[in-house]
Amino acid sequence: MSAPHTDDRLAEALRVLARARRTAASTPRVEAAPLTLAEAGLRLSALEREVGEVRSRVNGVLFAVVASVLAQLASRVVAG
Repeated sequence: MSAPHTDDRLAEALRVLARARRTAASTPRVEAAPLTLAEAGLRLSALEREVGEVRSRVNGVLFAVVASVLAQLASRVVAG
């Protein structure tokens, strides 16, 4: 596992998070009629998928950070 690859993954994850923030901020709020139970179920399923995707990306960012720190520590141990 090389540090440049890890840095690329971290940078990509940060770009995705920034893009998601911009998209969420620009999405207009719409007043809607109350949902039926079926519509609520569909929206809940979609939300669960999105939460899973965000969780995966956050885990990827955390993994990249830990891998980068470990790579730096390993290079210091080898060099020092």
